[in-house]
Amino acid sequence: MKGLRKYLDRVKPNFEKGGKLHAFRSVFDGMETFLFTPNTTSTSGTHIHDNFDSKRLMIIVVLALMPCLLMGMYNAGYQNALGSGVSMSIWEMMLYGFMAVLPRIVVTYVVGLGIEFVVAQWRGEEIQEGFLVTGILIPLICPIETPLWMIAIATAFSVIFVKEVFGGTGYNIFNVALVARAFLFFAYPAQMSGDKVFIPSNPILGVGGTVNYADGVSGATPLGQIATHTDGGLTLHNIVGDPLTLWDAFIGLIPGSFGETSFLAIMIGAVILLATGVASWRIMLSVFAGGLLMGWIANSFATLTYPATFLTPVEQVLYGGFAFAAVFMATDPVTAARTTPGKYIYGFLIGVIAVLIRTYNNGYPEGAMLAVLLMNAFSPLIDYCVVEANISRRRNRQRV
Repeated sequence: MKGLRKYLDRVKPNFEKGGKLHAFRSVFDGMETFLFTPNTTSTSGTHIHDNFDSKRLMIIVVLALMPCLLMGMYNAGYQNALGSGVSMSIWEMMLYGFMAVLPRIVVTYVVGLGIEFVVAQWRGEEIQEGFLVTGILIPLICPIETPLWMIAIATAFSVIFVKEVFGGTGYNIFNVALVARAFLFFAYPAQMSGDKVFIPSNPILGVGGTVNYADGVSGATPLGQIATHTDGGLTLHNIVGDPLTLWDAFIGLIPGSFGETSFLAIMIGAVILLATGVASWRIMLSVFAGGLLMGWIANSFATLTYPATFLTPVEQVLYGGFAFAAVFMATDPVTAARTTPGKYIYGFLIGVIAVLIRTYNNGYPEGAMLAVLLMNAFSPLIDYCVVEANISRRRNRQRV
């Protein structure tokens, strides 16, 4: 690393003002600060000397997402092997999933970072690091069969209209990755729903050559199966018709968006975020509390009109993107509430609204995405009310 540091110091003058490559100063600065902790500090005003900058914070979030990514790779291969009826080893399943998600990650980063580089050069500013997390979140919350061109359009839309027009990293009021997912859902509903988009449709190569899926294979998610069910006594099943268990949902061996199926992998990521102090345990806890409470209320008054009401509170948390939203989306420090009481209110309402949407709207079985986006819009209001309440309480105390 010392050799790399010396090389960067040697070429750095070329990117400074007056250098022959000064037009690419933002690009160089972004690469330098990604590789090494900046050694600059503010010259006036109150400041803290700390080597834990925002790039390091974002890298920790990326590391916390690795269990979800790895489990998604395995599950993609597992669903393919299950549907085709071909025996595959663990490593073959992992390789299949890796090859399925790699192009989507590449497209997301190329488009998103490309836009941020261009905007930084145009504004003459430093390249921000927020897309380090967003770039991997978008493929994780999308179905594995999402076309690459759709991912590119959604990424460009969210980066430009949700992030850059508001001023860049730290100024966006909505979660960038979730807006990309919402854009895909509402702009291309036919390609983003149904029973074929959540399992890899490409055939795999077996011993005798190409092996295609068996007839009748369905990759509908558990929540999708419930939403389209009109009779009582529904038994959730996998893509070949075998019953699903809570253990399958806990491990992640069910159809769903690439990184959202495994509750275990998500909880491992949650431990990493909480142990490093990156995410708020108050928000996480309150999201699960709100979801469990609303799940219990819905289950207590279950009706055939809304089949999702038959889910137990635990099933509400295990199925769909609820847990992923609670751990990685609701805790986004930019778009979440920032006051301590506000975090409890913000998280609790996300949990309640997520289950409320998926339970009483048969046309939209997954409610976590909209719940987080809705509360993103209300988080400033929540903080404002909390601050005003504190001011009022202190004013009344002084009068006494």
